[in-house]
Amino acid sequence: MKSYKIFTLIILTLLIFSCTDLEENPVGLLAPEGFFKTENDVQLAVNGTIGQIASSYFWGREYTLTVMLMGDMVDIGNRGTVTARIQLNDFGCDASNSVLTTWWPAAYSIIGTANAAIEGGESLEDGGNKNALIAEGKFLRAFIYYQLVRCFGDIPYIGEAVSDPESVKTMSKTSAADVYSYIIEDLEYAKEFLPVKHPSNIWSRASKGSAYTMLADVQLTLGNYQEAYDNAKWVIDNKTNLGYDLESDYQNLFVASLQEGMSEHVFAIEFKESQASWPYNSDYFAAFTGPSGADEVAGWDVCVPSLEVYTTWDVRDYRRKVALADSIYFGGEYLPYTKFSVARPHIAKYWRNCGSTSVSDTDNNYAVYRYAEVLLIAAEALNEISGPTSEALGYVNQVRERARNWAGTATDFPANVSSGISKDDFRDLVLEERRFELSFEFKRWWDIKRRQMGDEVFKGSESLEPHDNFNVNKYLLPLPQDELDRNPNLLPQNPGY
Repeated sequence: MKSYKIFTLIILTLLIFSCTDLEENPVGLLAPEGFFKTENDVQLAVNGTIGQIASSYFWGREYTLTVMLMGDMVDIGNRGTVTARIQLNDFGCDASNSVLTTWWPAAYSIIGTANAAIEGGESLEDGGNKNALIAEGKFLRAFIYYQLVRCFGDIPYIGEAVSDPESVKTMSKTSAADVYSYIIEDLEYAKEFLPVKHPSNIWSRASKGSAYTMLADVQLTLGNYQEAYDNAKWVIDNKTNLGYDLESDYQNLFVASLQEGMSEHVFAIEFKESQASWPYNSDYFAAFTGPSGADEVAGWDVCVPSLEVYTTWDVRDYRRKVALADSIYFGGEYLPYTKFSVARPHIAKYWRNCGSTSVSDTDNNYAVYRYAEVLLIAAEALNEISGPTSEALGYVNQVRERARNWAGTATDFPANVSSGISKDDFRDLVLEERRFELSFEFKRWWDIKRRQMGDEVFKGSESLEPHDNFNVNKYLLPLPQDELDRNPNLLPQNPGY
C-alpha cells in the first residue's frame, strides 16, 4: 500500500519547523540547497509531506473532524466528547478552539516540508525526474492551501522554504483570491509534469489525473464552470490511460483490504495498520464514527448522523446500506440502532471494514478524489454552461447505474435521469446526488459553502440538522487566537468572531 516509510517522515519532521513554533521551539532549519544532492533526497521530502498529511493532527483526526462536523450529514453523537468538537458542530466555535489550534500549525508544517521538497528539486541538475518531483511537491502544497483557504479565507501564504524565522513572525495575510491564484499555478505545473501513473497505482502519490481532478474541483468552487468542465472532461476522456473507472460494487470502495490500487481512486490518503509512529500514520477518524461497545471494533460515538439522515434516505438506495450501520453485534447479539448507546445508525464507511481489530489503527485508504466525483463535477459544470445536455445527464446516469448494482444484483433504483429536466432542477439533483454518492467523504460542507446553502440546510423546513444560529459569517472559521497573539499582522480576525 505505502512505498514510503515512517522513518523518513520522522527525520524530516526534526528538520522542518512549524511557523507557529518559531519562538518557543525552533527545532531547526532545512536549507534545500545544502541538504538535497540527489533525486532520492527530494523524494524523501515528498514522502515526508505525504506522511505528515496522514497524521492524527491532520487527516487522521483534527482536520477531517472539522469538515465533517460542519456539514448537515453528521451530528455529535456522544455530547460528553471534547467541547471543541461540539462547538464546531453547533457553529459556536471561537478563536481558541483546540481542534483548529492543532491542525492549523500542522497544515503549515506540511507546507514547509513541501516547500523544501520543491526547492530541493529546483536545485538539482536538469533531467531525470526533476520536474516530476517538483510537480508532486507543488500538488501537495496546493492541496493543503486549498483546505486552508476554504476554511479561513485570507491566510498567510508561504511559497518558499523559510530560512529566517523572524520573517514569519511579522508575516501578513494574503488575500484568498491570491491564494487561489497560487493554487491554480501549482496545479497547472503539476498537470504538465506529473506522471500518468505511479508503479502499482499508489494513489497517495499524485499523478497527472490527480492534478486535473483537483483543478476541476478548485475551478468549480470558484464558479469557473468552463475551466472546471474542461479539466474534468480531460480526465474522463483519458480514463483508460490514467487507470480510472467506477468500481463495480459501491461497498468495495470502503473495504480496506480491497483498496490498494483501486481504479476508482484518483488521490487518496493512506493509512497502514501497525505502522503508526504517533501522530503519523494514526487514523483516529474511523473511531469517531463507530459505535461504542461493538463486538468487532469499538468506536467512540462522536460523529453520528441525525436520525433524519437515515429516515429521509430512500431505503432502496444501496449506498444507504453501505454508508450506514443500523444493526451491529453487541455481546454476541445482533441489535438494532435503537439499542446502541447513541440510538442512531452510525457511519459505516470507515469503521465497518477498516482492516484492523483496533479502530484507531486502521488500514483505511481515504479517497480524497475518486472517479465518480469527476463525473459529477463534469455534470454540474456542464449544466451551468449549456444546461442539462444529454452529456451532462449521462455522467450522472453512470454514477446511478453503479448504484443500482446491489452487491452484484441489479435493481431499478435510482433510476436514470430523464431528458426534459430544467437547468435549476438538474443543479439541485446533482447536489443531492453528491450528497448520497459522496456521503461522509468530507465533501458536503464544501458543497453547502460554495453554493451558499447554509440558511436552507440548517434553517429550512427539511433541515437534517437544524442550527438556528447559522449565519453567513459561519462560512469561515476564526483564525486561531494563538496565531494572532504571536503575530498581530494577521489581524483583523474574520467577521463574527
